[in-house]
Amino acid sequence: MKAFANALGVAFLLLLGSAAAAADLKPWTGGLTPALELKDLNGGSRRLSDYRGKVVLVNFWATWCGPCRDEMPSIQELKDKLAGKPFVVLAVNLDEPESRIRKFLSQMKLDFPILLDPERKAAGAWDARVLPASYVVGPDGKIRYSLVGAVNWGHELMVNRISELLPTKPWPVTRDRSQGLEDES
Repeated sequence: MKAFANALGVAFLLLLGSAAAAADLKPWTGGLTPALELKDLNGGSRRLSDYRGKVVLVNFWATWCGPCRDEMPSIQELKDKLAGKPFVVLAVNLDEPESRIRKFLSQMKLDFPILLDPERKAAGAWDARVLPASYVVGPDGKIRYSLVGAVNWGHELMVNRISELLPTKPWPVTRDRSQGLEDES
Protein backbone atom coordinates (compact mmCIF):
# COMPACT_ATOMS: atom_id res chain seq x y z
CA MET A 1 0.00 0.00 0.00
CA LYS A 2 2.86 2.39 0.85
CA ALA A 3 4.52 1.65 -2.51
CA PHE A 4 1.25 2.46 -4.29
CA ALA A 5 0.94 5.76 -2.42
CA ASN A 6 4.53 6.65 -3.30
CA ALA A 7 3.96 5.80 -6.97
CA LEU A 8 0.78 7.86 -6.97
CA GLY A 9 2.67 10.79 -5.46
CA VAL A 10 5.41 10.56 -8.09
CA ALA A 11 2.81 10.37 -10.87
CA PHE A 12 1.09 13.45 -9.48
CA LEU A 13 4.36 15.41 -9.37
CA LEU A 14 5.18 14.41 -12.96
CA LEU A 15 1.72 15.48 -14.10
CA LEU A 16 2.05 18.75 -12.21
CA GLY A 17 5.49 19.34 -13.74
CA SER A 18 4.16 18.63 -17.23
CA ALA A 19 1.32 21.08 -16.83
CA ALA A 20 3.64 23.71 -15.41
CA ALA A 21 6.05 23.33 -18.33
CA ALA A 22 3.50 24.69 -20.80
CA ALA A 23 1.39 26.77 -18.43
CA ASP A 24 4.28 29.13 -17.69
CA LEU A 25 4.51 30.20 -21.34
CA LYS A 26 2.20 33.23 -21.36
CA PRO A 27 0.70 34.72 -24.50
CA TRP A 28 2.35 38.11 -25.13
CA THR A 29 0.24 41.18 -24.45
CA GLY A 30 3.07 43.70 -23.99
CA GLY A 31 2.91 45.49 -27.32
CA LEU A 32 5.43 45.73 -30.14
CA THR A 33 8.61 43.67 -30.29
CA PRO A 34 11.60 45.80 -29.28
CA ALA A 35 14.59 45.93 -31.58
CA LEU A 36 17.50 43.72 -30.63
CA GLU A 37 21.00 44.30 -31.99
CA LEU A 38 23.96 43.14 -29.91
CA LYS A 39 27.48 41.82 -30.33
CA ASP A 40 28.06 38.11 -29.81
CA LEU A 41 31.02 36.58 -27.99
CA ASN A 42 32.96 36.42 -31.28
CA GLY A 43 32.51 40.15 -31.93
CA GLY A 44 29.90 39.71 -34.63
CA SER A 45 26.70 41.72 -34.70
CA ARG A 46 23.39 39.90 -34.29
CA ARG A 47 20.02 41.47 -35.01
CA LEU A 48 16.67 39.89 -34.27
CA SER A 49 15.46 41.14 -37.66
CA ASP A 50 18.09 38.89 -39.32
CA TYR A 51 16.03 35.88 -38.22
CA ARG A 52 12.71 36.92 -39.76
CA GLY A 53 10.93 33.80 -41.01
CA LYS A 54 12.19 31.75 -38.06
CA VAL A 55 10.93 31.21 -34.56
CA VAL A 56 13.40 32.77 -32.11
CA LEU A 57 13.78 32.09 -28.41
CA VAL A 58 15.32 35.21 -26.83
CA ASN A 59 16.58 34.31 -23.35
CA PHE A 60 17.99 36.91 -20.94
CA TRP A 61 20.35 35.31 -18.43
CA ALA A 62 23.46 35.69 -16.27
CA THR A 63 26.02 33.26 -14.85
CA TRP A 64 25.27 34.42 -11.29
CA CYS A 65 21.61 33.42 -11.75
CA GLY A 66 21.14 29.83 -10.52
CA PRO A 67 17.85 29.22 -12.37
CA CYS A 68 19.48 30.59 -15.55
CA ARG A 69 22.35 28.12 -15.25
CA ASP A 70 19.92 25.27 -14.50
CA GLU A 71 17.78 26.14 -17.53
CA MET A 72 20.58 26.29 -20.12
CA PRO A 73 20.84 22.51 -20.79
CA SER A 74 17.10 22.36 -21.52
CA ILE A 75 17.41 25.27 -23.96
CA GLN A 76 20.12 23.28 -25.75
CA GLU A 77 17.82 20.24 -25.68
CA LEU A 78 15.02 22.28 -27.30
CA LYS A 79 17.43 23.49 -29.98
CA ASP A 80 18.58 19.92 -30.60
CA LYS A 81 15.01 18.64 -30.87
CA LEU A 82 14.20 21.34 -33.43
CA ALA A 83 17.41 20.86 -35.43
CA GLY A 84 16.87 21.40 -39.14
CA LYS A 85 13.78 23.52 -38.51
CA PRO A 86 13.53 27.33 -38.76
CA PHE A 87 14.31 27.86 -35.07
CA VAL A 88 17.03 29.92 -33.38
CA VAL A 89 18.09 30.63 -29.80
CA LEU A 90 19.61 33.99 -28.86
CA ALA A 91 20.89 33.97 -25.27
CA VAL A 92 21.45 37.52 -24.03
CA ASN A 93 23.89 37.80 -21.14
CA LEU A 94 23.38 40.75 -18.80
CA ASP A 95 26.40 42.89 -18.10
CA GLU A 96 29.03 40.29 -17.25
CA PRO A 97 32.70 40.15 -18.23
CA GLU A 98 33.40 37.98 -21.25
CA SER A 99 35.93 35.98 -19.22
CA ARG A 100 33.19 34.91 -16.77
CA ILE A 101 30.84 33.96 -19.60
CA ARG A 102 33.55 31.96 -21.39
CA LYS A 103 34.45 30.13 -18.18
CA PHE A 104 30.78 29.18 -17.73
CA LEU A 105 30.56 28.03 -21.36
CA SER A 106 33.70 25.91 -20.98
CA GLN A 107 31.79 23.86 -18.41
CA MET A 108 28.58 23.55 -20.42
CA LYS A 109 28.18 22.47 -24.04
CA LEU A 110 25.97 25.08 -25.69
CA ASP A 111 25.98 25.77 -29.41
CA PHE A 112 23.71 28.77 -29.71
CA PRO A 113 24.79 32.41 -29.90
CA ILE A 114 25.57 34.24 -26.67
CA LEU A 115 24.91 37.96 -27.05
CA LEU A 116 26.36 40.63 -24.80
CA ASP A 117 24.23 43.32 -23.17
CA PRO A 118 26.96 45.20 -21.26
CA GLU A 119 24.80 48.17 -20.26
CA ARG A 120 21.53 46.23 -19.90
CA LYS A 121 19.90 48.43 -22.52
CA ALA A 122 18.37 45.47 -24.37
CA ALA A 123 17.09 43.99 -21.11
CA GLY A 124 15.47 47.34 -20.32
CA ALA A 125 13.87 47.60 -23.75
CA TRP A 126 12.50 44.06 -23.41
CA ASP A 127 11.43 44.67 -19.79
CA ALA A 128 13.54 41.72 -18.61
CA ARG A 129 13.73 42.65 -14.92
CA VAL A 130 13.79 39.16 -13.40
CA LEU A 131 16.07 36.42 -14.69
CA PRO A 132 15.76 34.23 -16.54
CA ALA A 133 13.34 36.06 -18.81
CA SER A 134 12.42 34.46 -22.12
CA TYR A 135 10.48 35.59 -25.15
CA VAL A 136 9.33 33.48 -28.07
CA VAL A 137 9.25 35.48 -31.29
CA GLY A 138 7.21 34.17 -34.21
CA PRO A 139 8.39 34.05 -37.82
CA ASP A 140 6.65 37.39 -38.40
CA GLY A 141 8.97 39.07 -35.89
CA LYS A 142 6.29 39.53 -33.22
CA ILE A 143 6.63 38.27 -29.67
CA ARG A 144 4.14 35.45 -29.17
CA TYR A 145 4.98 34.23 -25.65
CA SER A 146 6.93 35.35 -22.62
CA LEU A 147 8.11 33.57 -19.53
CA VAL A 148 9.75 34.76 -16.33
CA GLY A 149 11.66 32.09 -14.45
CA ALA A 150 13.23 28.80 -15.41
CA VAL A 151 11.39 26.08 -17.28
CA ASN A 152 12.29 22.77 -18.88
CA TRP A 153 12.44 23.88 -22.52
CA GLY A 154 13.15 20.32 -23.64
CA HIS A 155 9.84 19.04 -22.25
CA GLU A 156 7.49 17.66 -24.90
CA LEU A 157 4.82 20.27 -24.15
CA MET A 158 7.28 23.12 -24.67
CA VAL A 159 8.68 21.57 -27.85
CA ASN A 160 5.12 21.20 -29.17
CA ARG A 161 4.20 24.79 -28.27
CA ILE A 162 7.25 26.14 -30.12
CA SER A 163 6.68 23.76 -33.05
CA GLU A 164 3.18 25.16 -33.52
CA LEU A 165 4.75 28.50 -34.46
CA LEU A 166 7.17 27.09 -37.04
CA PRO A 167 6.37 28.15 -40.60
CA THR A 168 5.35 25.35 -42.94
CA LYS A 169 6.78 27.08 -46.00
CA PRO A 170 9.58 29.60 -46.58
CA TRP A 171 8.85 33.09 -45.34
CA PRO A 172 8.28 35.61 -48.19
CA VAL A 173 11.11 38.05 -48.85
CA THR A 174 10.50 41.48 -50.33
CA ARG A 175 12.90 44.28 -51.17
CA ASP A 176 13.09 47.31 -48.91
CA ARG A 177 13.79 49.80 -51.67
CA SER A 178 14.55 52.70 -49.32
CA GLN A 179 17.72 51.06 -48.01
CA GLY A 180 18.38 48.42 -50.64
CA LEU A 181 18.01 45.71 -47.99
CA GLU A 182 15.96 42.60 -48.01
CA ASP A 183 13.14 42.75 -45.51
CA GLU A 184 10.82 39.86 -44.83
CA SER A 185 7.34 41.18 -44.29
